Amino acid sequence: MTILYGIPSEGMGHATRATVVIDYLLSLGHDVQIVSSDKVYQLLSSKYPGRVHQIRGFHFAWKQDQISISGTIKKNLKELPQQLQENLAQSLRMLKRFQFDLVISDFESFAWAFATFFKIPLWSIDNMQVIARTQLDIPIPVAEKKNFRLSRQVVRLKVPGAHRYFISSFFFPPIQKSKTVYIPPIIRESLLKTKVKTGNHVLMYQSSMKKNDLLQVLKQCPKQTFIIYGLNIEEEYENCQFRKFSEAGFIHDLTTAKAVMANGGYSFLSEAIYLHKPVYSVPIPNQFEQFVNASYIDQLGYGMKADQFEINHVTRFLKQIPLYRNNLKSYQQDGNQLLYQHLDQYLKK
Repeated sequence: MTILYGIPSEGMGHATRATVVIDYLLSLGHDVQIVSSDKVYQLLSSKYPGRVHQIRGFHFAWKQDQISISGTIKKNLKELPQQLQENLAQSLRMLKRFQFDLVISDFESFAWAFATFFKIPLWSIDNMQVIARTQLDIPIPVAEKKNFRLSRQVVRLKVPGAHRYFISSFFFPPIQKSKTVYIPPIIRESLLKTKVKTGNHVLMYQSSMKKNDLLQVLKQCPKQTFIIYGLNIEEEYENCQFRKFSEAGFIHDLTTAKAVMANGGYSFLSEAIYLHKPVYSVPIPNQFEQFVNASYIDQLGYGMKADQFEINHVTRFLKQIPLYRNNLKSYQQDGNQLLYQHLDQYLKK
């Protein structure tokens, strides 16, 4: 089969997840062509030379440390005419070179539009559809109701009409829509091959907060060592070690951590759950998906959800790490085997 795979540029977790699926499809002999933009396009171009095609993608607008909904709408509406023109031209170029049998979208709109317009079977493989295709069984406070309604509508409109929806998730609320199945979190192969240990440090991945704001809280836990990624600096301050990103270093520090701290991004949290690492999660405001991920971590007893990054919450989380670690023993996953079984099953249909 010749398969088109669409990956968004916002959030490197999409690329990390998609490469696992792409590598498996290539190993089966399928011809996979990829569309993306910006940093993800650059990253995948080096990994899959000749297979990656550049498009114009959707972008978030930020105000201080949170996403601006109005700013995001204005930014993308302004870019829409140029985006449509360039993406249409890319579609025509691809049609001249390939005859696609299947399109897969990881919450990416170009792939959906391409499949819909040219009447090609479409699959959705992502975590976001849990918001639109299931009955969430977590408390949703009044303050989050608006974000919930908006997020659900956006998710419904993002990849509608797919022939199959594969929802990647470490929590499993009741499915309400047909053509929908759960798959476990998609784990990169480099992580699967690494031996897991429990060290003495806490790994933090944080790119939306400022260094001084982090230090103000973490220095109040002098007996605890924190290794911090996400700010792209190499510095040390008493019990805090800031490190620039390297995949090997990050995987080592993750697999040997005693716990992790982050926002509510799905890919990092799902890897931590797979590794049985207790999680302290502070979701970014106005990102309902992050609120959902953090809420389920809290509800399942895998860690703590906090509305703000502050010392009282951090101290309580550190004291309860043994409890969270014991709860995580109930989570079991055989690597990516269930994902591969589902792909095999539906590719044969």
